[in-house]
Amino acid sequence: MENQSRVDEFLLHGFPDTEELRMVHILIFLIIYLMALIENLIIITVIVCSHQLHSPMYFFLANLSFQDLGSISVTVPKSMLNSLMNTETISYPGCLSQVFFFVFFVMSHFFLLVVMAYDRYVAICNPLHYEMIMNKKTCIQMVTSAWMAGLFYTTLYTGNLFMVKFCSRIINQFFCEIPQLLKISCSDSYFVEVWALIFGSCLAFIQFALIAFSYVQIFRAVFKIPSTQGKQKAFSTCLPHLIVICLFVVSGTLAYLCPTSTSSSALDPFLSIFYCVIPPLMNPLIYSMRNKEIKMALWKLILNICPNFLCKNHSQFQLF
Repeated sequence: MENQSRVDEFLLHGFPDTEELRMVHILIFLIIYLMALIENLIIITVIVCSHQLHSPMYFFLANLSFQDLGSISVTVPKSMLNSLMNTETISYPGCLSQVFFFVFFVMSHFFLLVVMAYDRYVAICNPLHYEMIMNKKTCIQMVTSAWMAGLFYTTLYTGNLFMVKFCSRIINQFFCEIPQLLKISCSDSYFVEVWALIFGSCLAFIQFALIAFSYVQIFRAVFKIPSTQGKQKAFSTCLPHLIVICLFVVSGTLAYLCPTSTSSSALDPFLSIFYCVIPPLMNPLIYSMRNKEIKMALWKLILNICPNFLCKNHSQFQLF
């Protein structure tokens, strides 16, 4: 490693830098990013514009889509820009900013998943009091708390990162990722950051335990429902949330709880794609694929837009 404690910029060695592979990298990332962008914007637009979706579950889902947009926009555009300009550099402030916003969106995402698990718990285990418990004020407070909790942890974590000294500026990743930064940190300066990681891991475990407890109670209540149709309806509202949680937890575990060795692995960038790029792409599909209300609201929105567009064009055509 380079013998230096202060760096002005880092080098992102995430992917091979041959001309052909750079173009493949740009093309694949561009397609994935545009798809994730369009999917999440559609979810947000449909929920905002459709009165029948103005309920707590869809309010939380709109916030989740916004977090997905934020997390993928922090990392992928910079990686594409570097490949397009045939460079690997990212400034020290840019790297810390990338860490800050990525951790902020990811941690807020996890807090919101806990809120959504509680929402499903109240809806299924206490349906008669659902509207009273999950009123508008409570939902706004819960979402605000999720964002603020993510901001608090991110500020704590990124503040500690300023104290870390780096013995190299080469990051074996396509963005500034925390495990990779710990690999290039000097051995006498990263302990504060490790403690922040341990605190974050304990916090994530508590959140996961709350989600697990909620779903244990949910499944106990669902199995007591006498009708098969009622059970299927309850499972259909919980299954997408469970899939998203599993995807989020498994991918995050692979990235952050695997042993952090000083040697670089060619698999590191691809593991990061699994938890950084794939969830924002898949979450809208998971939530909307089996959701009839979102599909119906989307078609209504399209049908309302298309006739207005056709009528406007028809009147313009008549003027000529």
